[in-house]
Amino acid sequence: MTIEELADRFFMAIEAGDGGTVRAMYADDAVIWHNEDRTTQTVDENLRVLRWLSRTVAALRYRDIHRIVHDGGFVQQHVLTGVLTDGTELSIPAALFVTVTDGMICRIDEYADSAHLGPLYAIAARGRAARMQ
Repeated sequence: MTIEELADRFFMAIEAGDGGTVRAMYADDAVIWHNEDRTTQTVDENLRVLRWLSRTVAALRYRDIHRIVHDGGFVQQHVLTGVLTDGTELSIPAALFVTVTDGMICRIDEYADSAHLGPLYAIAARGRAARMQ
């Protein structure tokens, strides 16, 4: 599979909520870093977030995709869109720098426009508050 095919399959799996396919594309020791909280996730932590995203956002889609493939991976700029469970429309501009080794995703550095993450944070906070009651 080419890097371009890997990238297409990866984002299609996320849109479909197919965690098994996403997991199979990650190297066992892959790490995923996010600019908004400057933390690094393990594969399992990232899959938990993606499962939550799949449950929380309907019609999850990557739009306006601009991708540059190179020997060690790819860079992708996109807008993540969808509709939250409360009806709020979501539109998050982001860019990912993805390192690929031996056909497996080894590292993702994700830069999301934090000004557009508020609706997701609000839904997450309501979920945490409900679990504490």
